[in-house]
Formats: sequence, C-alpha cells, structure tokens
Amino acid sequence: MVKTSCQVKNLRNQKGLKRLKFMDNISGLQLFQLMKPVIFLVISIVFTKSHLTRGEIGSFEMFMFIAGFLTFFWVTGIIQSLLPLYHRNKTYRQFGENHTTKSPEIFNAFILLCFFSLVTFAFGHSIKNNFSVFHVSGNVPYINLLLLYIMLSSPVCLIEYIYLLNNRAYRIFQYGLYTFLAQLVLVITPIIFGKDIIWSVYGLLAITGIRWIWLIILLRRYTEMKISPQFLKEHLYLAAPLIITTLISGSGQYTDGIIVSAVYRDPGQFAWFRYGAKEFPLVLMLANGLSNAMLPEFSTRMLMKESLTKIKVKSKKLMHLLFPVTMLIMLFARWFYPRLFNPDFERSADVFLVYSAMIIPRLVFPQTILVGRKKTMVTFIAALIELAVNIPLSLLMIKWGYNIVGVVLATFIGYTVGKMFLIGYVWIKMKIKPIEYIPLKVYAFYTFLLTVLFILIDHRIIDIH
Repeated sequence: MVKTSCQVKNLRNQKGLKRLKFMDNISGLQLFQLMKPVIFLVISIVFTKSHLTRGEIGSFEMFMFIAGFLTFFWVTGIIQSLLPLYHRNKTYRQFGENHTTKSPEIFNAFILLCFFSLVTFAFGHSIKNNFSVFHVSGNVPYINLLLLYIMLSSPVCLIEYIYLLNNRAYRIFQYGLYTFLAQLVLVITPIIFGKDIIWSVYGLLAITGIRWIWLIILLRRYTEMKISPQFLKEHLYLAAPLIITTLISGSGQYTDGIIVSAVYRDPGQFAWFRYGAKEFPLVLMLANGLSNAMLPEFSTRMLMKESLTKIKVKSKKLMHLLFPVTMLIMLFARWFYPRLFNPDFERSADVFLVYSAMIIPRLVFPQTILVGRKKTMVTFIAALIELAVNIPLSLLMIKWGYNIVGVVLATFIGYTVGKMFLIGYVWIKMKIKPIEYIPLKVYAFYTFLLTVLFILIDHRIIDIH
C-alpha cells in the first residue's frame, strides 16, 4: 500500500518524538562537544604509540594550539551573542513577531564569522615571517596550511548551533558522530601507514571541507540569505564585550602555553605540557554544552524562574556524575599517563591534576544568566579581575619555585575569583540568590572531597604510580 504524504510526515514526527524522549537540545550539544576532546585523545594516543618523535608530536600540537589561540575568543563571542539574539532582537524581532520561517540572524552571524576568519588569515599572513616559535623566527609548523585551516575551520563552528536554534537535537549528535569519526580516520590513517605528520594536517583540511559542504546545505535550508548592516551592528555591540571577555578569561591555558614555549625551546617540552594542560574533557564539554544550550532560555524575563530551576536541576545531575568521575581520574592520573601515552609523558600528570580541579568553578553558571540577559559588560569586568589575579600570582609562583605547575595553579585561582565576582553580582544586583540556581549542599560536599583528595595526591600521601 502506498503511503500518502501526510502518513509519511506523521511517521517522521513520531520518530522525532521518540528521539526527543532521550535527547533534548542540552544533551545533544553536550554529546557533540564531548566528541571533540575524545577524538583528539584517541589521536594523541595513536601518535604516541606510532613512529612519530616527541618533537613531531609537539609540532602538531603547536599547529592546533596556534589555530585555537587565534580564533577561540571571537568564535565563542559571536556564537554566544547570537543565541540570546535569535528571535529576540531590535532589527528583526522587535515585537516578538516571526516575519519569516527562515532566519536572517543566523546568516548574518555566518557573515561575521567569515569576516573575522579573513581578518585573522590576513593578519597571520602579514606576520608569518616575523613570528617565532621555540625561539626560532619563522619556525611556525606548516604555516601556510595553518592559515588556510584557520580561515576555513572557524565558520563551520556554526553548524551545531543552527541545529540547536531549530530544535534539532538528534541532528547535532548525528552530525558530530559522522564528522568526528571521519576526522579520526583521516588524521590517524596516514600515521598508521608510516607517513609523515603533514598528512594528518591534510586530513584536518579534508574534514573541514566536508563540514563546509554541510554548512552550505544548512544555510540554504534554515537561513534567509540577506545581509543586514543594522543587525550586524546590533550583533557586534553585544558580541564585543563577550569576545574580549573570552579572550581574557579563556586565555589562561593559552597564556600558560605561551610561557612554556618561551621558556623552553624544545617542541618536545611543549608536547609534554600540552598533554597535561587539559581539563577533564567530560567536565569542560558537558558544562559548556549546558551553559550554551540554556542561553536562549534566559533571554526573556517570563521564563526566568523556570530557567533558574532547570539549570539548578541540570547542574546537580552534572555534579553527581562529574565530581566522582574526576576524583577517580585524579586518583589514577600518575599511573595511567605513562601507560596511556608513553613514559616520556609521565610529568604531564602533575599539570593535569591542577587542571582537573577546574571542575570546582566550572560547574556553577552565573555567566549563563548574565549573557542570557545580555549583560555582557559584567562578564568583561569579571575577566579583567581574573587577569589581574592571574598574572601577578603566576609571577609569584615562578619566583617561589613552583614552575609550570604554579602557573597553572594561578590560572585556577584567577578563574575561581572571577566566577565568585559573577555570583556576587547576580545576587546583589539582580536579586538572584545562589541557592536559586546552584545546588549548594551537593556542591559544597563535592568541593570539600575533591580539595582533600587533591592535597593528598599532591603531597603523595596517596600515590598510585
């Protein structure tokens, strides 16, 4: 029997409802953001078990480091500012009316991402012969490929958020699964067959090309391709403080990397630092996924109470999952690092232990409330406070003989102080008490346990080696 178009549509809707039972926008984005560090962890393991030297691995890590450092702040600022502006902006939705089924906001955000990509490419090209890495002028790994990768990879970060804004949670997961598995194959296959690491860079460019095709299809399907100078101005006004804030507050890891590359001239030393200078990916990705997915819900006052309750419940679930897992990983960090990679990377575990403690400030979300309410200047002030604590404390830590681990510890302290300022602002100025969006008892209990465990491991009272 031939099904009518209505029957086919009903079947699709039923399948969509089944998918939504186990996946919403928050979990879809969290799963997507978790895939990236997991795939790069697998790549790192394959590299350390292969014919590649530590210096070659360091060159690849420097490639990825520079690409992230030059783009992370403006990509994050543009996308985070798009989320509360979607359907709630003065240019297109002044009275809450949806004038078209397709979104001009998303297309204009795409134009901004392309513009910043081109500016970054031009800037990088102009200084490429005068830029030094490991104290060697012009010694930037695969500089031309790096600039091409920077220009192409940034706009495709919009894909998962197009799905998010159109409530296609399952598609976020599907897109991530397909493209990250393809990325894994394209990056590690040349190494498995004994090729030079430059072929892995070619693999990164190849998967970026595939993502561009995917992006173009989505832009045609979901966006109104119309450039609006007025909306671009409105978007940039909201995005500018976020871009600067992200550059300051999110640059801790990058600042640490710059210090290491300046102090040590050996790319092998940089590889050792980079393999340790990673937050536990499950924490970072699930926390960021929850924060970004909740931004549109805080953009209206009518849903404020419900949104506060929702983020409290969601963060409590994350705490019950992530704190125990993080403590378990910390307990065995010095044991599994030389076994997971190779004995050359044993010292990376000490850096990793400090970054693991970032879960403490990471799992509270005052910044989500503030950005959702478009109070981005407050987050900018918090970032300045964080920087003012981080830099002098890092210098003191070096003076006191803590070396690289001390610099990382200063980053943790600075980030915590900045988060405390945001909590205070939300409480005093917005009259939203911490207990309204933070499960305080659960949070205090896990924070105490993790702090005690960290001290015991750091002083080698507990030493699983």
